[in-house]
Amino acid sequence: MERTYASGVPDDPGRFRILFVCTGNICRSAMAERLALAALGPGSPILVGSAGTRAAEGQPMSERARVELLRLGGDPSGFAARPLTAEAVAGADLVLGATREHRAAAVALCPVAARHAFTIAEFGALARAVPTGRVPEDGDPAARARVLLEEVRALRGLVRVDRPDIADPYGGSRRAYREAARVIADSLAVLPRPLGPVPAP
Repeated sequence: MERTYASGVPDDPGRFRILFVCTGNICRSAMAERLALAALGPGSPILVGSAGTRAAEGQPMSERARVELLRLGGDPSGFAARPLTAEAVAGADLVLGATREHRAAAVALCPVAARHAFTIAEFGALARAVPTGRVPEDGDPAARARVLLEEVRALRGLVRVDRPDIADPYGGSRRAYREAARVIADSLAVLPRPLGPVPAP
């Protein structure tokens, strides 16, 4: 499967780009990228990609991450890690870090991204707090994603997020990977429809 996110692409109102960030880009952000792709389906105007603050270019997804991804209906084939760059951050409409540290690292590379950078769990929690009816339930997914982002941005600091970080499962148990995958899947369930449901953990 080809990675659909392209960094540094000029602004296009018909597209909405999400960049997931973690450390090695082989566990949390890798699962997030492929779970989002599975939910969005082919041809979606919402494009996704991922990168790692300490990623080794071309490294495959970790085996336990692959197992969890497959269990949730994602496709790990063809995945290759890539390092986080300022260009990738600048090309994203929404930056979602696995932890606050990853969010900060992305913003350090491109300070203007601070307005649209969150942790994955933080974004999910804030999006679930958006009042019903504030985001259209039908229409263009990219346009709806932009509305959702504006609503989430307005709630930052007003809604408490108890657990904004997703613990790194690397080198840990299957349970650790399953928990990370569960939080990611729950958080991505807020993405605008019609995307199809993110498979239940």
